Amino acid sequence: MKNATKKQKIKAALKTALVCLLTAAMLSACELPDFESWFGNKTNDSGKLVAHFLDVGQGDSIFIELPNDETMLIDAGENYRGEGIIKYIQSTGHDKIDYLIGTHPHSDHIGSMAYIVRNFDIGEIYMPKVSANTKQFESLLAAVKKKGMNVKNGKSGVRVVKDGKLSADIIAPIVIDESNLNNCSIVLRLTYGDNTFLFTGDAETGEMDTVKEDISADVLKVGHHGGKNASTQKLIESISPEIAVISCGKNNEYGHPHKEVLSYLKKVKSSVYRTDRQKTVKVTSNGKDLKVETGAGSIARAK
Repeated sequence: MKNATKKQKIKAALKTALVCLLTAAMLSACELPDFESWFGNKTNDSGKLVAHFLDVGQGDSIFIELPNDETMLIDAGENYRGEGIIKYIQSTGHDKIDYLIGTHPHSDHIGSMAYIVRNFDIGEIYMPKVSANTKQFESLLAAVKKKGMNVKNGKSGVRVVKDGKLSADIIAPIVIDESNLNNCSIVLRLTYGDNTFLFTGDAETGEMDTVKEDISADVLKVGHHGGKNASTQKLIESISPEIAVISCGKNNEYGHPHKEVLSYLKKVKSSVYRTDRQKTVKVTSNGKDLKVETGAGSIARAK
């Protein structure tokens, strides 16, 4: 009986070893599931900057994946876009906005910002030192206060980010024009290696003419949805962007973008992308080269 038991044990051990070998062989021949993708996989490869010009209709919202793994959101469209913006950010694998920037307190720029502050992890908040008697602006301030946060003064000379060859500097407003909130817009110059992005909010030529810093850029978020009050031929020539992105709604009542602005961009040989035609526009920089992708879809309205 003892010998039989010993043989049974040896047989069982050999059987177990054979099963292990067969399992290992099967696993090596098959592609294992990407478990990380189940929980959100970052669209940004290490060492790249990705600017997503979101299609929020007649408004602005730009989500930026920075190469240091931080994130930035510039504006947030009207007040029914917040849920869609958050879902889009989460789809890229991020769960925090390190820098939230409201360029100026018009509803098509900060309308959904209160919702985003209430429902997302936020690091720092920047806005120009100007107020507005609107429900959206008051809701935003209330959301910020309830979260125990403060709004930093977004004015010329403020450096938002500095990390090696990455920097983000506010170059306007220099002067607050309370009679025209467009001319209080935060203008942000973002540099990564050899590439520069210029985000102008709704700044009109009256504000842009006050800027003393270098405004040349490879990528331009065209001012005020492509309105002619924000872009003169001289200004576009000074910026001379390789890529120009216009955020506007399809068949909008303002006629944006204006044909004059499109002609100025054509003269400097800019490649023009429009959210009303190409939906969300994604521009990727590795610090040297730029790549553009379009067609990611529009940010859905809240139900």
